[in-house]
Amino acid sequence: MTGNDDTVAEGDHDQHTHDQSGGAEHNDLGHAHEQSGDDGHGHHDHHAHDLDTLGVAVLTVSSTRTRAEDTAGDVIVAVLESEGHEIVTRDVVQDAYDNVQGTVDRFVGRSDVDAVVTTGGTGVTPDDVTVEAVEPLFEKRLPGFGELFRRLSYEEIGTRAIATRATAGIADGVPVFCLPGSESAVRLGTEEIVIEVVGHLSGLAGQA
Repeated sequence: MTGNDDTVAEGDHDQHTHDQSGGAEHNDLGHAHEQSGDDGHGHHDHHAHDLDTLGVAVLTVSSTRTRAEDTAGDVIVAVLESEGHEIVTRDVVQDAYDNVQGTVDRFVGRSDVDAVVTTGGTGVTPDDVTVEAVEPLFEKRLPGFGELFRRLSYEEIGTRAIATRATAGIADGVPVFCLPGSESAVRLGTEEIVIEVVGHLSGLAGQA
């Protein structure tokens, strides 16, 4: 990982079947709707396509850490698996544009991958290239992810939160979340944001 990437939060803190979510759901305003997607007043069920169980790919971007030392990746895996999701593939690549872009592109092209989470390379040092490598793959960007992550980070580490360029978007119909490299930042982003929205985003983005 790069120095700045870790500084942001350091010390502070192959095909499977998916089930559609069942039962009463809540829309973005918190009002319950029937599974049919209509409560009798013409309101659409925003969660009708949510996925309960996802196949997730995890990528660590680091020129210094090996798989055995990938503690940030371990955090992502632990949090996602605790929510019932499956880690279908995991890799560690060095901080290089082609390495990162090629791996993420390969991940989103897999039929068993519903979401991708990366860690590392989102800082401001010269070798922090994850954002530059991944954003060209996005057909849609999700700016709210980075905005929310930095807001939550600010509550823990203050203005140093601006040093992270955490981002997210949809690539080939698959949500991709790019987090910083420190364990604390990864835990914050995965626990507070990713697991809360990944099923919803994957279901919507993956519609034919």
